[in-house]
This record gives sequence, C-alpha cells and structure tokens, in this order.
Amino acid sequence: MHTYLASVPSLTRGRLFFEPESEIRTCYQRDRDRIIHSSAFRRLKHKTQVFVEYEGDYFRTRLTHSIEVAQVARTISRALCLNDELAEAVALAHDLGHTPFGHTGEDALNHLMNPFGGFDHNAQAIRIVTSLERHYAKFDGLNLTWDCLEGIAKHNGPVSQPYPTSLKEYNLLHDLELQTFASAEAQIAAISDDIAYNNHDLHDGLRAGLFTDEQAAELPIVGTSFACVDLKYREIDPHRRRHEALRIVFGQMVEDVVKTSRGLLANSGANSVQEVRNLNYSVIQFSKEIQEALSKIKGFLFQNMYRADRVMIQREHATQVVKDLFEVFMNSPELLPIEWGQEVADSRQTINLARLVADYIAGMTDRFAQQKHNQFFVKS
Repeated sequence: MHTYLASVPSLTRGRLFFEPESEIRTCYQRDRDRIIHSSAFRRLKHKTQVFVEYEGDYFRTRLTHSIEVAQVARTISRALCLNDELAEAVALAHDLGHTPFGHTGEDALNHLMNPFGGFDHNAQAIRIVTSLERHYAKFDGLNLTWDCLEGIAKHNGPVSQPYPTSLKEYNLLHDLELQTFASAEAQIAAISDDIAYNNHDLHDGLRAGLFTDEQAAELPIVGTSFACVDLKYREIDPHRRRHEALRIVFGQMVEDVVKTSRGLLANSGANSVQEVRNLNYSVIQFSKEIQEALSKIKGFLFQNMYRADRVMIQREHATQVVKDLFEVFMNSPELLPIEWGQEVADSRQTINLARLVADYIAGMTDRFAQQKHNQFFVKS
C-alpha cells in the first residue's frame, strides 16, 4: 500500500488565483472538469493522432487518445493506491497543446518558431490552461491547481534547460519546480500515454493495411498474444482474433507497470509526495523486459507506420500547410480573427507577433487549418 505517497486534495499547493473549495468536488475533480469543458479539449476531436482525422471514423484522434490515456491512468493509480483524480486530470490535459496534423505540425511550427524561442506542445498546453482559455470572469486560463500544472509541465520528467519560452514565462510567475520529477500520479499519466499509443497504433496500422497480422505477430508480446488467442479460440474471425490479441498486449503492459512500480515505490525510501519528486528517477516504470519489447515495437511502428508512404505524403502536405499559414499571418496580421485585434495591436515586436501566430495555428483543428489554407491558396 502506498497511500502515503498519494497526492492529497487537502494538501494541494492551491491555485494561482484563490477560489473557495467546492463542497461536493475535490480540487482535482474540479481540475479534471475544467479541462473537459475547455475549448482546447473539444478541438482534440478533429486533431490528428497519426492519420488525418477525415481519413476514417475508426482511427484515433487526439481526443480518443486522451480518453484512452485517462482510462489507463485511473486503472494504474487505483492499483497503486495513488490519486486517480489527479492522474486522470493530467492525462486528459497532456495533449492540449498539440498542433493540427500531429507531430508533423509540431515539427513544422517548431522550425518556423526557432528564431522566436521555438515551439513545444507541453509548454503550449501550459500556455493554454494558464492564459489562452478565456472564459472565466476573474482570470485567464483554467486556474488549475499547482499539482495539476506541475504534472502537465513535467509528466515526462524534469524539464531540460533552456526552458521553452511559454513554460519559462509562466514559471517565473508560479514556480513549478521544473528541475524535479513530478508526482507519481503525473508519472502514471506519462507511462499511460506510452501504453495507449503503442497499443492503438498497432490497431490503427493493422486496420489501415500498413502491415499484416502476420508481420505484427513477429513482434515480442504481440506474437505470444496471437498464439494465446489461437490456442483458446480455434475458429475465430480475423477481426475478433486481432482485437483479442491486442487486448492481451494492452493488459500485459498495464500489469507490468503496476507490478514494477509497486516494487520501485516500496524500495524508494520516499515517505511523502515531495520526496517522490526529489528522487533522481521515475518511480513509475516498465520492467526491463517490457521496455526492450516496446523498443522493438516502436521501431517496427516507426518503419512501417510513421514512415509509410501514405503517412509521409500527409506529412509533406501538413508541413506545407503550416508553413504557408505562418507566413500569411506574419506578413498580414490583420487576417487574424477580429477578436484577436487587441493582441495584434499589442504585438509591436516581431517575436510577440510570432508567438501570437503560433498560438492561433496551434489551436487549429486539421480541417480548419486546411480550410484556411484553401481560402488563401486555392483559387476558385
């Protein structure tokens, strides 16, 4: 039992802007609810995971991915007697800063923003939840707890210097202790991301016909999972066979994290959440055997899915769309939405205008980015 290492709502470090506590929801529940009700969360429905969202209704989007990550995070947190509300909140928010067109869009925007401090989707998520969501009367952003903001900023571990510009600016106002690890719950959100995308990218790649069941069955974990299904079900149709096998893969990853992390938590010597943060390693990990297996699976997916001809054509197109839109708005900022008028007027320095343009483009969905591109570049 590791309840003494769980984040406790009553011991939260609070919010930047004081708000009275709710009588019916914990502070972490309120964080989760604000994330779900945010505009940025809704836009994830039409943002690419790997396949552009209009290619098919069955492929994952950033929204369905985030929901799957949250489900895994809740499961692992409860198994380890940690706070599943905080883990879920961080998991739901972890991809809010993603651009249209997945990592391709991020790479393109980072390249374009290189002279102005670069672009990082984790830092952009912080910018969204602390500034760009503008719905509340008393503050910009969602006014999430320090604990949740910390998890969003550094769920993947301590942040390397130089810090991304957006993260650096907020950190000066509200120190997130970027040099340490985050809570165990945030670490769970990070590893749940790995579990979810490895599993669903196998599923989506198979569905898209980028590789076959037989090719996937040559991979560690996957092959034994197919064998288990074949042993149990003699005459099962291929679709159900694949689903059953990937269920086993999914379960093995989750169970391995729980078992491995139980040992790491017990042997860490940590007696508080802060001591977990101050360790020089993550207490939420896969076993060495599963890490090696996942490394092979990731290599296979990189070669056969992320660099497949069909996906690479999308990448080239997405890169051009982002580049073209960036240049249009930098050269003609008056084309930005009218509600951004004051920000445009205040952007007297090129670096400020570039950040504003990056905020606008990063917030676009795939379809809206394509529509805007068509508006400017496709002659009727």
